[in-house]
Amino acid sequence: MKSAILILSLLSAFSLSTSAVADTGILARVSDTEIKIDDVRSSLENLSPREQATLAANPALLNQAVRSLLARRVVLNEALAQKWDRQPAFTAQLEKLRENALIETYLQSVSQPPADFPSEADLQAVYEANRAVLAAPRQVRLAQIYIAAPKTASQAEQGEARARLDDVRKKLAQPGADFAALARAESDEKQSAANGGELGWLADGQIRPEIRDTIKDLAAGQVSEPVRLDDGWHLLKALEIREARPLTLDEVRAQLAQSLRAERAQANRQTYLARLMEKNPVSINELALSQVLAPVSGQ
Repeated sequence: MKSAILILSLLSAFSLSTSAVADTGILARVSDTEIKIDDVRSSLENLSPREQATLAANPALLNQAVRSLLARRVVLNEALAQKWDRQPAFTAQLEKLRENALIETYLQSVSQPPADFPSEADLQAVYEANRAVLAAPRQVRLAQIYIAAPKTASQAEQGEARARLDDVRKKLAQPGADFAALARAESDEKQSAANGGELGWLADGQIRPEIRDTIKDLAAGQVSEPVRLDDGWHLLKALEIREARPLTLDEVRAQLAQSLRAERAQANRQTYLARLMEKNPVSINELALSQVLAPVSGQ
């Protein structure tokens, strides 16, 4: 249903009928240039799932993406009409791109480690050598109640925010106080408020120093003292705590394998280049070398 709504939104923007889309697959048209649904789909394939989800949730962004694609098609048509693909500057640049792609893909092909590398023994050895640094950091699942009070606010607004903060703290001090319910009712950060103030799991390194210093001694279930930041007041609750711990080999196996393969590929690349240059000795005219960056006569 969501995809249908998005497509209808785009069709409206480009004044196309739904029947035309059904018959021809055309999503948008400008002058003699047209974009089909499959063109857009293929263009979106290179986006990450998160980026695709963002477009799916925002018809305006998808509309903009289609317009950008149309603009590129229009420029392409104009360039071809002007025979720009036959310009010496373009053909020279295209040849450089072709050469670079040819060199790089060939080097990648001759540098790839065997499919069975690294072995289990390789992984175990690297894991043992780096066990001390292969650790999951301490994490806290936090919730907050945020009272907006920018430092640029008037004295009256600051006083009102402070009164709200004091009122929330009094409610939290009552037996059976429900932090999540108060966050939904009182927090000015609406996205987290909708989730009962929850911010999710955060590692110590992801938390602002002012907040980290305040919550470092909290036990699970405890609420912090108010933290004053430039944007206002923050009351934090530690919902759960995961202490720092060593990572198991299974947890880091994929990352270690990827790292080892990248290191081996780089080593193979350097070895291959060294052997290739041994077979093809290079002789450079050192006197002429100084002229490489000298201005060309007449320029």
